[in-house]
Amino acid sequence: MSLFSIEGLQFLMRWGHFLAGITWIGLLYYFNFVQVPFFAETDPAVRSGAIQKLVPRALWWFRWGALFTFLTGLTILLIRGGQGGGAVWSTSWGVAILTGAALGTLMFLNVWLVIWPKQKIVIASTVAVAGGATADPRAGPAGRRALLASRTNTLLSIPMLFFMGAASHWPLFTEQPRSLGGYWLAALVIIALIELNALVGSAGPTKKPLDTHPRVIMSGFILAAIFYLVAKGLL
Repeated sequence: MSLFSIEGLQFLMRWGHFLAGITWIGLLYYFNFVQVPFFAETDPAVRSGAIQKLVPRALWWFRWGALFTFLTGLTILLIRGGQGGGAVWSTSWGVAILTGAALGTLMFLNVWLVIWPKQKIVIASTVAVAGGATADPRAGPAGRRALLASRTNTLLSIPMLFFMGAASHWPLFTEQPRSLGGYWLAALVIIALIELNALVGSAGPTKKPLDTHPRVIMSGFILAAIFYLVAKGLL
């Protein structure tokens, strides 16, 4: 198989998708499971220095990893759609990969439209305070909103990776799907409710399933099970 062919291009896109995805999701887990607990335990001076010097570097790789994961994944889907036509999306592979892609796309949008803009406010405020200026009053709520979006992405990553793997290794159905429209309606409603919690849910110090790491991880596996049961019930 030549790399200078449509199959070669698809392979290169998959390779790039894996590399970018590992970078993105690896940093997502670093932020949630390592950095956030560290910041909660360390003293203000160390936290301030890390926000000024470490966080911007990590966020650079984080957001561009998300973008290249999205672009390479989109290219793969376009190639497969061009090769197989519209019918490919009604196969077990198509339903599984599009479910994973829908979750991954929402995660990508959370990075660029919520997490990164809110983190810029936090970083700018920290730099200002270090220089003797007054803290930006938006920084606290912005940091909380970025945290909720990041925790939401961690939650979504568990079913997302399940369905990405299931596309080629765990068939959701073998015959004609019974209610493809019903599945997508249910899946989109579930996704919308989860994202609504990240975007407009209370940004104050209230307890919710996204406030602790064990709850996020447990909720992610529960969500994967819910999606799987919905798929088995409707497909």
